[in-house]
Amino acid sequence: MYIVATFRHSSELELVICELERQGILAEAIAAVPLKENAPQEMRVFDTIRHSDGISLLDGPAVVGTICSVLGASLGFRWAIGPIVGGLLGLAAGAAVGFILDWLINFKRRKKRKRREHGADVIMIVECSPDQASDVQHIMERWLAIGIGQLGSG
Repeated sequence: MYIVATFRHSSELELVICELERQGILAEAIAAVPLKENAPQEMRVFDTIRHSDGISLLDGPAVVGTICSVLGASLGFRWAIGPIVGGLLGLAAGAAVGFILDWLINFKRRKKRKRREHGADVIMIVECSPDQASDVQHIMERWLAIGIGQLGSG
């Protein structure tokens, strides 16, 4: 049976390993794999299904464009161009203003944006017997594991 957990790269990780060895888990049955931290990435205007940088430049244009579209359609009843054209003009103008506002707000964050703010994580895999599994999980929880999983049932 394998117990898999993630930890931040800190002294708690070393304490978990020491305590597991004191509980009778062999050093060869413990694997700690540090994850390499990715370099900061450039901000993209459009997010895709497979890539997202966490900053969306389409939310602001959608909100401001909707507000301006409603205002343009309302005022369009008074204008000679009519409500439909007024709403479309309001949508275009609002989307442009919203995009510029989003771009300016995220300008400073764009250069310094990192994918992770807390540093690289470490994945720990412990091979143990089924009767030791609950003890291993309890030790990992006590030393602040981010997440714990179990592979195999015995």
